[in-house]
Amino acid sequence: MRALVFGGSGQIGAALLPRLRDSGWEVVAVSREARGDAPGLRWLRGDLARCEGLPAAVDAIFSCGPLDHFARWYQDPPVQAPRVVAFGSTSVSVKQDSADRDERDLAARLAGAEQALFATAAAHGAQATVLRPTLVYGAGRDQTIARMARFAARRGWLPIPSGATGLRQPVHVDDLAAAAMAVLDVPATQGRAYALPGGETLPFRTMVARTLAALPGKPRLVELPSPVFAMLAAGARLAGRGTGLGRSAIARLREDLVFDAGPARADFDYAPRAFQPRREG
Repeated sequence: MRALVFGGSGQIGAALLPRLRDSGWEVVAVSREARGDAPGLRWLRGDLARCEGLPAAVDAIFSCGPLDHFARWYQDPPVQAPRVVAFGSTSVSVKQDSADRDERDLAARLAGAEQALFATAAAHGAQATVLRPTLVYGAGRDQTIARMARFAARRGWLPIPSGATGLRQPVHVDDLAAAAMAVLDVPATQGRAYALPGGETLPFRTMVARTLAALPGKPRLVELPSPVFAMLAAGARLAGRGTGLGRSAIARLREDLVFDAGPARADFDYAPRAFQPRREG
């Protein structure tokens, strides 16, 4: 069997590639940077806008990058495949009613991308599944848990606003890669989107404290009054260092963002691990 993987050098794609190869798949992966081939793995340099040497047909296409970009590419795909597995995000629902226009636009793009992907797959006689992770961790490259861990490791402490106890379900990249493999041969998953939360639901503050406890030196967690934290975040944004620290994002730290793993568990035995942070975040 042969697979084409977009985003193969990203945090989810990097976890997916060895699973495919260990299962006997011949993999063609796309990266913006030149990479060396390996047994069962051929790298192409390019992206969704331009990539030379794509195969004419494969057994499955995996998209581990931005869903909206992939959905546009897939509208007229140069590669034929009966099966498509694409990663989206739970932001499709979390941010649809956000006070932040950019966040609402993101949710709208994700929703439109999902609809377009399913429609295009049906038009091509293919079957598509969309997987929506929650907070991703485990590769040290995410923009939430790993980012906080890097800040804390440098400074020896990490500030959060008081009352940041909204529930979270961080999910490990290896569990996402396993899910992408698991849905392939399950007819019930075709034409559906699944939330993929982690195996443990815990308050944001607890998630952060456990992350810091796994770091060398065990940096301190410092809770600041909300107005003080908001001022620090605003300063960071002005300095170009506060990406992701907008008012809506800060307000959500008090909100429960909990998703039902039941459909994924029922359809393809999804069984993610409890939150287990390592040194890399």
